[in-house]
Amino acid sequence: MKKSLVALAVLGAASSWSHAQSNVTIYGIVDAGFVREHGGAAGNVTRISSGVGSASRLGFRGTEDLGGGWSANFLLEAGARIDTGEIDTPGALFNRQAYVGARHVAFGAVTLGRQYTPYYSALSGVADPFGAGYAGSAKNLFPTVGPNTRSSNAIVYVAPALYGVVAEVSYALGEQAGDSSAGRQFGLALGYSRGPLNARLAYNHRNNDISAAAGAAMVPPIPAVDRDIGRNTLLAANYDFGIAKAYAAYGVDKGSNSAVLPNTGTPFGSLRATPSTDSRDFLIGAAVPWGANTFLASYVGKNDKTFLNQDAHQWAIGLSHALSKRTSLYTAYAKIKNKRGAGYTVGNNTDIGSGDSAFNAGVRHVF
Repeated sequence: MKKSLVALAVLGAASSWSHAQSNVTIYGIVDAGFVREHGGAAGNVTRISSGVGSASRLGFRGTEDLGGGWSANFLLEAGARIDTGEIDTPGALFNRQAYVGARHVAFGAVTLGRQYTPYYSALSGVADPFGAGYAGSAKNLFPTVGPNTRSSNAIVYVAPALYGVVAEVSYALGEQAGDSSAGRQFGLALGYSRGPLNARLAYNHRNNDISAAAGAAMVPPIPAVDRDIGRNTLLAANYDFGIAKAYAAYGVDKGSNSAVLPNTGTPFGSLRATPSTDSRDFLIGAAVPWGANTFLASYVGKNDKTFLNQDAHQWAIGLSHALSKRTSLYTAYAKIKNKRGAGYTVGNNTDIGSGDSAFNAGVRHVF
């Protein structure tokens, strides 16, 4: 009897210890496709590319129940190039996301680290039927370069959903010596997601100041280089009619670095295009499912309000075929019309593109 009681006590203690451990999940996406690009100075370009529909990645996420409604969580996500086997950003292992934080069922979640901006989450998850992937990606014209997609040194708070209302706030420290405001970034999103409607209003505020270089200490200290603030505002929505889902978005971009070109070179062999500092973006699109297939289509526009008036328009179509819940085949085509020296290229989720049209065909597996 005594041995039985001891055994039960040991089992109970082991069970409690096991329950308190982190629940770690390994996940990822393996995506590779055939890409054919036309219309650029480089001529026709053909290649096998990684992350055409969704960027290939390997991630680790974990949670631990702390009791009282609290839980700890972390995420580490590395990008990979399936075509070469390399990491997609040399010198940065967990370049896609890396954060740790805590969540309470009633108060929401706070996370610290490298994370998506509320602006990009609204564009890719709410506005774009292509999900920011394939040749039809809205990233070809909407401004998502660099910190507009992810910000390092970020503090993100996500409120618990209440009657369909969702809210998120992000603050990224610039961490530049001598000026606490130089390089910092602020973002927020407010939305409604319930039933067939999913809508989001997002804002991104980027301080472009640069403080004096390290080691250049002087008395008095050298002030930061004063630059214009970059601001992006996005209203995005989709509505599920059952037989089809409709998408729409409208964006306002103002200030320095508010609309950096994805391809900053000279893809069309002319003078280097000038990024707009005052532009309007719009999108209309649809996703039509039937059986294992989903037809995608969108029309995206960039209205440059500066004196250069470098507008651009993109139309795109695509088809995704689900072989299973985890594996799908896809194909897509997109064409951009640049006006008055604009330099926008047809890329995809990972590539910036080299011309004004592109065709994709590939396979994606999620695990």
